[in-house]
Amino acid sequence: MDYKHWIIRITIICVVGVVLLASKTRIKTKWNISSDRDYWLIMIAYSLAGMFILPAKKAIFHMVGINDHTPFWVVVLVYIPLVPPVYQMGLLFFGTLLGQFNFVWGQAKKRGQFLMRPIHLPCRKNVEH
Repeated sequence: MDYKHWIIRITIICVVGVVLLASKTRIKTKWNISSDRDYWLIMIAYSLAGMFILPAKKAIFHMVGINDHTPFWVVVLVYIPLVPPVYQMGLLFFGTLLGQFNFVWGQAKKRGQFLMRPIHLPCRKNVEH
């Protein structure tokens, strides 16, 4: 390889690094995380929960009887009420193991409050002409 390819690669790596650093700072500010250690432990908890849900989903689908021949709409109807709560339990489990229970529990409560809030549809006012 000539030096131009190396310059391009190094530039790309630097740009990606700057973007990741900026997003890390933004996330730490948004989530009110004070230390880099806590940030990385929280990221590891989310990663482990994400990896945990794949075999858990297979087990859930097997217990319910979903296979390759099950219609897609049935898969969706089973997935929506069962898989996200299992992910949340995995996140709480791994967050607790990594010492981040308070943060993960606070995020779970916020998510639950968001999902349980009443849906307010815009009201039409009766306008007489």
